Amino acid sequence: MSEKYKVAFFDVYLRNKFYKFFTAVGGTLGLAFLFIDLPESITLPKNIAINTKCSAAIVVVTLLVIAYIFMWYKANRLKKISIKVDATNVVIKAGDLFEEEDLIVIAFNEYFDTIVDDKIIAKKSLNGLFINNILEGSVDALDLFIESNIDSRQKLEVVNRVRGNKQKYKTGTVCLYADKYILTAFAKFNDRNEARLTMPEYLEFLINFWDEVNTIYAARSVSVPIFGSGITRIKEHKNTTDEHLLRIM
Repeated sequence: MSEKYKVAFFDVYLRNKFYKFFTAVGGTLGLAFLFIDLPESITLPKNIAINTKCSAAIVVVTLLVIAYIFMWYKANRLKKISIKVDATNVVIKAGDLFEEEDLIVIAFNEYFDTIVDDKIIAKKSLNGLFINNILEGSVDALDLFIESNIDSRQKLEVVNRVRGNKQKYKTGTVCLYADKYILTAFAKFNDRNEARLTMPEYLEFLINFWDEVNTIYAARSVSVPIFGSGITRIKEHKNTTDEHLLRIM
């Protein structure tokens, strides 16, 4: 399947949606034909005979195929959807995260590293773009701000690393910067500066993160990326897709 199509043609959720549509159509037609008696055949001009039931079946199947293709096309064109989770309105959409209003979440690693060199932080990653394109002050000032504005209870051990920050933080720790950006400790780094998480660690992050956000969001909307959709590797879940991560979130 080409990368152009974000929803595969035989996507399981699309098939489930179509099955519900097919069931509704089948039930409606079944009820209708209880009261409509089709003749075995009809004769067109020039004595052309057509089997009525066979022709009707072909028409119905053709329309169902067209309906499935339309649903698939519409799913690939979809840019925004709103759902309700308990009492919370959730909007899922594609776009530029930095253009969102209210609070914007930027995921860092567990050290809140700020070195954008394509080794510790990739230039094209969300926090790389934040540091290079959005941050107005110096990186040193940002480091100092983070260290000074995080509760000591969120700080873990100090690690003797060759490059990068040495203070390690509990995953899910947040720091509100410029009253706009929620910086959060997300990915765990190994000794090769590779971002890795196990699925239990991923779930632990989400629990801690939302608990922390609840204390600072002040009824403002919070825009988050799909955590783990970048270069962060989920151990033992190599085939985890963005859709799976979104459903977990």
